[in-house]
Order: sequence, then C-alpha cells, then structure tokens
Amino acid sequence: MNNNADRIILQDIARKAMISRGLEPDFPDAEISELNEILLPAIYKPDIAKDLRDLIWCSVDNADSLDLDQLTYAESLEGNKVRILVAIADVDALVGARSNIDNHASQNTASVYTVARIFPMLPEKLSTNLTSLCLDSDRCSIVVDMILGDDGIIQQSDVYMAIVRNHAKLQYAKLAAWLEENGPDYPEITRVNGLAENIKLQDRIAQMMKELRHEHGALELETFEAIPIFEEDTLSEMKVEQKNRAKDLIEDFMIAANGTTARFLTDKQFPSLRRVVRVPKQWERIVELASEHGFSLPAKADSKSLSEYLKFFKQKDPLHFSDMSLSILKLLGSGEYVVQTPGSTPEGHFGLAVIDYGHSTAPNRRYPDLITQRLLKSAISGKPNPYTMEQLGQIATHCTMKEDDVKKVERQVEKSANAILMKSRIGEIFEAIVSGASPKGTWIRLFNPHVEGKLVNGFKGLKVGQKLKASLTYINVELGYIDFERVQ
Repeated sequence: MNNNADRIILQDIARKAMISRGLEPDFPDAEISELNEILLPAIYKPDIAKDLRDLIWCSVDNADSLDLDQLTYAESLEGNKVRILVAIADVDALVGARSNIDNHASQNTASVYTVARIFPMLPEKLSTNLTSLCLDSDRCSIVVDMILGDDGIIQQSDVYMAIVRNHAKLQYAKLAAWLEENGPDYPEITRVNGLAENIKLQDRIAQMMKELRHEHGALELETFEAIPIFEEDTLSEMKVEQKNRAKDLIEDFMIAANGTTARFLTDKQFPSLRRVVRVPKQWERIVELASEHGFSLPAKADSKSLSEYLKFFKQKDPLHFSDMSLSILKLLGSGEYVVQTPGSTPEGHFGLAVIDYGHSTAPNRRYPDLITQRLLKSAISGKPNPYTMEQLGQIATHCTMKEDDVKKVERQVEKSANAILMKSRIGEIFEAIVSGASPKGTWIRLFNPHVEGKLVNGFKGLKVGQKLKASLTYINVELGYIDFERVQ
C-alpha cells in the first residue's frame, strides 16, 4: 500500500462508508441550482428583530471551524444577577422547509466529521459563509436570553430574533490556556475592548452552572477526541485532545440554552423535539463495575450516586479515568430524539441530569436543531406550528436512526486511520480495557495508544471495564479491522 496516499485512501473509505449507510456524500444537481440562487446573507425587517450588533459577541470553536453556529455574551446585573445571551445562526432564513437543500439535510440529518474529510449537512457556501456567524459580519440569529441568580439557577428567560455581529473568533485550545493563565497573550481577545472581562465573566458563570448540574447528578465524564495529523498526505499521528475549560464553558451555555428553548416551546403550547437518554438498561453492570473498585451504588439507577462514584474514581485513579468514562458511556446507552407534547411528562436526559433538553444550538450541523429553529420562529411570531405531530414523530425517529449511521461512519474511518498507524506493530502486546461486550463481539481499547479493536480470541466471560493484556494479530485498513487476542 502506498503510504503517501493515506489521506486519499481514507477519503475513499469515508465515501464508501457513507454510501453503505444510506448517507449522501454529494449534493444533488437540484440542490446546487437552488444554491446558485442564494447570493447574500438573510436580512431581517427592522420590526421583527432587535439590533444587538454592538454587544461584544464572540464565537469559540475548533481552530479550523468555519461553520459557526453560536455566539455568546454575558453582562452583570443588579443584585448579583447575570445575563447570559446565546445567539444561534438563523439557518431557516435561507433554507426553507421542503426546499431541495432542506430535503438533502433531512436525509443525512448531520454533518459527518471523518478523519479524512468533512461531509457537511449544508453546502459550504451556506454553512461556512452565508448562514455562519462569521467574524465581523452582520447576521440574523435567534437569541436565547437567560437571567441567572447568584446560585446559577435560571430565574427568567426569553427567546427572540436579533441581528448580531461576531467581534472575535476564538479557539478552544488557545482560550483554555488563556483562562488557565498558562498560555501566551491572546491578541484576538485583547484587541476587542472589554472582551477579556466578558470572557472571564462567562467562564465564572459557566463554572457555577456546571457545579449546580453536578449537584443534581450530572455526570462528569472525561472524553477525548482523536485529531488526525497529516504530513502532506501521510498520516503521522492520531493526536488525542481532551475536554478543556473553554469547551466546558460552551458546553454549559449550550445545555442551558437547549433547556431554555425546550421550555419556551412548551410555554407557548408548541411541541418540541427532545434529546432523551433513558435510565440505563445495563445499570446492574454499572453497579458491579463500581463494586469492583470499592464503591457501592444503589440497586435502582440513580444519576446522583453515579456522579459520586465518578468523582471517587477520578480521585483514586486519575490515569485511568478516561477509560472508566468510556466504560460508563457504553453502559449508559445512546440517546434518541422524541417528540414532547405540551402537558406530557418529559423523560429527561440521565447523563446531564436535566428534564428539559432539546437540540437547538447547531442548525448548520444538525437537522433536529433546524426543525427546532422553525418551531421557535413560529412560536415567537405567533404563527401556527409548521409541522404536524406525525411529521415530527417521523423526523425524530429518522434523526435517531441516522445519527447512529453517522457515528458508525465516523468510527469506521477513525478505525481505518488507526489501522494505518498500527500495521507495523503486529505481534506487539498491549495493556487494554474491555470497552464493549455484546453477542456481536468483544471490543477493547488500548491504554497507549488510544486505539480500539476487536478481541477475537480469549474473550469468554469478559465484561465492560475489565483490564487485560492483548496481542495485535491482524489489520485490515479498508474495513478498519484491528484484531487482538488475549494474552494470559
């Protein structure tokens, strides 16, 4: 295999994986011709939107992200209160329901971020430009306005349309270093008058909100993202990036905004698309796993107790906390989209320990967020619900199914990338942990490097969270196979 063509090989694998899962890697001609008609960003009529361009809005995202979905801003109020504003790109202003562009987005339901290539949900002319909250550009947005007390609890909230302007495009890694005061000066912050103080206020509020959620039982899991490092077209490394303070800031604001938009729709007697993670079916195994590490969990699933166990484990064995986090995540099971009707009892999100949770903050990247945006705009303007309950139910089911397909494609291409990096290491023995066990097979994750593969020999009786030694026996780059056998 030609090593210099790693990127091309992975792009080809990604494309085939997309097609095999019923996802469309290319935009059809009908969509392209519709796109050619869209020449400028949307403009609101003055009577339907506030003008908030003068506020010190900023975006925080990955270094290479151009599809900017949200901006944030904070201000102190009297009585130790604080206002948090989250502006969300108004994608619906240019992407009408049942248009060709919308139909394609509804098929894939999300942008697919593979190691080799991004397959955007919306054409990049929109998602990275005309519907993106680009730096120094006036844009239409939906603003989620939240007033919090000094305890971090939202006391008042509103959702409305506004024109906004991004004054600073910030990066997670650089902002995290700046917040922790162990990085260099950050010119993007210092060049905007008042932004440094604003970011520090946002960070303080986010920390407070996070603490409050954890008191209620939100799970603090340490997850990591594998970032491919290419030297020209040769893959040299899969660099592991962990969560950081800047990512936490945005995550906490988005959780608050997603809860607020869900409650806003309910208050307006509108249905909503909710993101639900049910009580875990494999709770018994979670109890067993905690017991193996000297911690007692109740027989009935309880997120607060599980949150306490995770704190206990992190203190006891910080080196392996990310592996324990992965084990718990697998046992919790995946989330799904459901339709919430006004008056019915919400099922909530077990992992976040919140009752009201939708998806509204990433309409350039996720289709459920675009649907929520249309519901919000109808509720704001007093128009009727643009979807029937039957349509919303079908959308929720389809988005859940396709989200699973998207994750499988992303995972398959990541496995192929890891296979490229591991092919010279056949026969080596590694320390590992069982990351998945089902009738389909047993999977393990190596402690170093962070690579997952299938255990094809010696897996009998193994359960998620167990440690073992394994020898690398087989690699198939095309299929993303990395096979191990247990070493006694």
